Amino acid sequence: MRAWTVWFTGLSGSGKTTLARNLAAWLEAASIDHEVLDGDDMRADICRDLGFTKEDRNENVRRIGYIANVLNRHNIVAIVAAISPYREARDQVRTRIPNFVEVHVDCPLAVVMARDAKGLYKRALSGEIKNVTGISDPYEPPVTPELYLNSAEQSPEEELTVLLARLKELGLLSGKPSLKGKGA
Repeated sequence: MRAWTVWFTGLSGSGKTTLARNLAAWLEAASIDHEVLDGDDMRADICRDLGFTKEDRNENVRRIGYIANVLNRHNIVAIVAAISPYREARDQVRTRIPNFVEVHVDCPLAVVMARDAKGLYKRALSGEIKNVTGISDPYEPPVTPELYLNSAEQSPEEELTVLLARLKELGLLSGKPSLKGKGA
């Protein structure tokens, strides 16, 4: 198996981290080396010096992409769950990672605002915080992602099944995709 990076992009609350964790659990069960690079975790550690300007967000994506590429070179699957709102930054990372799979985890703004597990949207609408993607900052969806998912219309289990099938189509997984981790 050659290593690859799956890059989940979408608004905060769209389900990127849930899907990343579900994929990680599947890969673990299939004994495939992997690492999850979650945007929130990355910002709390190696990207804590960055703010939320366009330049800082792009630098955040660049750093995450660098780590993903290093993991891939060591035959470790990288699973990235990061808003990564700007198309150009994601496209630059794509050019550096040989087996890059972009997954747009879409969800209507009204739905993510209703979910609002972190209270982010409430704080943005009250003016407490600025530069919130989808509210005061743009989100540029991918034009041609390898996979499009809509978490308002699909359950996390359905999304994982579709993702595993797509990874098999791309030649990154072999055997029959299964939620039990068999056939990788």
